[in-house]
Amino acid sequence: MTRVHRRFLRLAGHPLRWRLLSELASSDRRVGELCALAGRRQSLVSYHLRQLRDGGLVSMRRSAADGRDSYYVLDLARCGELLSSAGASLHPGLVPIPRPRAAREPGSALARVLFLLHRQQRSLADRRGALRAAVRRRGERGQARAAIPSRCMPTAVRVMRERGIDLAGRRSKRLDEFAAERFDYVISLCDRVREVCPEFPDWPELIHWSIPDPAREPGSDEETLPAFERTATELCTRIGFLIDAIEQTTTEQEANRTCLTSS
Repeated sequence: MTRVHRRFLRLAGHPLRWRLLSELASSDRRVGELCALAGRRQSLVSYHLRQLRDGGLVSMRRSAADGRDSYYVLDLARCGELLSSAGASLHPGLVPIPRPRAAREPGSALARVLFLLHRQQRSLADRRGALRAAVRRRGERGQARAAIPSRCMPTAVRVMRERGIDLAGRRSKRLDEFAAERFDYVISLCDRVREVCPEFPDWPELIHWSIPDPAREPGSDEETLPAFERTATELCTRIGFLIDAIEQTTTEQEANRTCLTSS
């Protein structure tokens, strides 16, 4: 086992740090929220967050809504990589085996997901299209709605076209268009929206992804292209983990219903 693995296990093995990682796995959060969830004072939580940041498991981003505040973001891909390689270094039998995906009827939905953006935030991607594309890559079908900008920047169109997503013909949608609809997950992609996010019927799971707006980067289209690329990559990664989580939850719910019916 390498020094990197030992450090990771030492970081994740602490009860409070594991609790912080678990909370950040479901949503980006501010330190005050983490203190309330963990029931610990801020100085202690901040100390352990700094340990996780130094270990490369967590990053911090200034809030776009209030620059005096910050959101903490968990690097799920990095955690997964370290967990897998640590197990493999202990014994070959601990190499993760891909989980088979349950067969579904054509047209069946995993979940209904709503992505929220600030109306002035010129977003990179049609998150609805990104989610559906990611679901199709996994042989599933899903439903999602997104509040997207009325005009997509040329750089955004270019970046998403390279990922097989066409933004042509997309239009801006107001939140009240979805007032009568029900969602399983509501995900805010802008710190400003998160501050004013309304209540939704049937209490969907609320998730926040503190993703910087690449359109705010200064410079020409070519100069801002890396920012758009980074945002697209982060979205694809997060959406992939989201679909895996939704699929696992759906599978467990279906198994529980089957057990109740058979009993």
